[in-house]
This record gives sequence, structure tokens and C-alpha cells, in this order.
Amino acid sequence: MTVYNKRKHTLLAYMFFLPFGILLVVFKLIPFVNSVRMVFYKWDVLGTPQFIGLANFTRMFSDRVFLTSLWHTFYFVILTVPPILILSFLIAVLANSKIYGKGFVRSAFYLPYTLTISVVCLTWALLYNPYFGMISKVTKFFGLKTINWLVDPLWAMPAVSITTVWWTMGFSIVLYIAGLQQIPSSYYEAAELDGASSFKKMIFITIPLLKRVHILVIVTQIIASLQIFGQVYIMTAGGPAGKTRTVMQYIYEQGFRYFRMGYAQSMAFIMFLIMLVFAYLQLRLMISSSKEELI
Repeated sequence: MTVYNKRKHTLLAYMFFLPFGILLVVFKLIPFVNSVRMVFYKWDVLGTPQFIGLANFTRMFSDRVFLTSLWHTFYFVILTVPPILILSFLIAVLANSKIYGKGFVRSAFYLPYTLTISVVCLTWALLYNPYFGMISKVTKFFGLKTINWLVDPLWAMPAVSITTVWWTMGFSIVLYIAGLQQIPSSYYEAAELDGASSFKKMIFITIPLLKRVHILVIVTQIIASLQIFGQVYIMTAGGPAGKTRTVMQYIYEQGFRYFRMGYAQSMAFIMFLIMLVFAYLQLRLMISSSKEELI
């Protein structure tokens, strides 16, 4: 009887999993296998794919535009990840403290994350406008030189990065608040009895005990920033003179403007491998952190 019930429950479990399994295979696994296979082909969508071996990769690493786009992508990562990490942590500490109106603080910094990318980018493009934008008016008020933020090669990428930090750090703030609420208050009470200041409590209690959250925020933000496309496409279209063209935009141009699907897929595959490395590092660091807590 027990064996029969076990078989029945196993069969029911497979039946519940079957619809999801079919969708997973049809819409995820098969397209992924085909996309990996496509890196070895030359295909212009209309014609028949031609097998060219590793020619796409050889071309990629000798393509100056791809290499500069890769640098622009990592430059964007450098400009966005540290500010998001630091600002999210500080704002979360503020929002989790005993201050009046902390509910408003939490909502105010999370609400931008709920906006669509087009609304955010078009709004900030207006703020950056050198003629009637609010930022330009502020710089003029203080007697500073007006900068054409989205056209100046030096400031275009930092301008897009500022927009991204403002828009996306709400998610990291939520993660930090959740982590802060898991820290036992007895740690802080014991530190107060020893005469520790607020700064020392942050350095020796809060920051170390949020190690797993730090890892999660850093890796997820790196992976998200490596996929940057919408912000530069809407705000600068990759300009000026390609100074904000990222790998994702270059993939889009090669695949959907010039119909070089095999070459575009090869670049996408390289980006997938880079993001897979960071995901693996996150997993290893999380496991290492869990072992340290058990010790």
C-alpha cells in the first residue's frame, strides 16, 4: 500500500511538472541550443545558414568597434556598481533607523524603480537639455559652464550612468533593508554597553553581517549593467561618435540592422559566458559565506 501511494504521488508530481517542463524545453532549451549552434554559421535571415566554424570569433576579436563597445560596457559597470552599492547601503541604514517619516524615505527611493525605462530616460533627457533643462539652469545659477551632457563625449556615459543609478538603486535598497532587519538588536545593545559609537557599530557589526547582501547586490548589479541597452539607445543612440555604444547595442545593430545573425549571436554568446562567470562567483562566495556563519 505504501509503495502504491509512493508511485501515485511520484506520478502526480511528474504530471504537475510536465506542462512547465514542455514550456521550458520549447521556449528555453531548444532556442538556447539553436543560438549556441548559430555562432558557427553565417546567416542573413533570408538565406540558408552557411557553416564557417570559428570565423565569427576570429572576426570579433579583431573588430575594433566590438572591443571599444566592450570597454564602454565595462566602463558603465565601473560608473554604476560602486555608487549603487554605497548609496543603497547608506539610504537603507537611514530608512531602517528610528527617524520620523522613514516610510516616506523608503517609498521615495523605491518608486523610481517601478517606472518604465522610456519614462525615466526621456525625463532625464529633458533634465540634461542644455537650453531649458533643470540641471543646466542650476549650473547657470552658480555661474558654472553649461554642459551638453548627452552630446559631450566626456560626459555622455556618466550622464547615462547617473540616470541608471537613480532608477535602479531602489531594488538594492530593499535588499539592504531586508538584511538589516535580520541583524539581532542584541548585537547593537551589547556594543552600546561597551561604549561603541554609531560609526563603530556600522563598521564592526552592520557591514560584516551584511556580507551576503553585499555579494548579492554587487553581482546582480554587475550582471544588470553588462546588459545595458535601453538607456543608451533612448538617450544617446550610442553617440556621440560611438562613445556610449555598448556591446548589447552593437549586437542589436549587427543582428537587426545588418542581419548578421551569426556574428551577433557570437557576441551575445561571449557576453553570456562573462555573465556566467559572475554568477558562478556569486554562488561560490555565497557558499563560502554560509560556511563561515556555521563556523
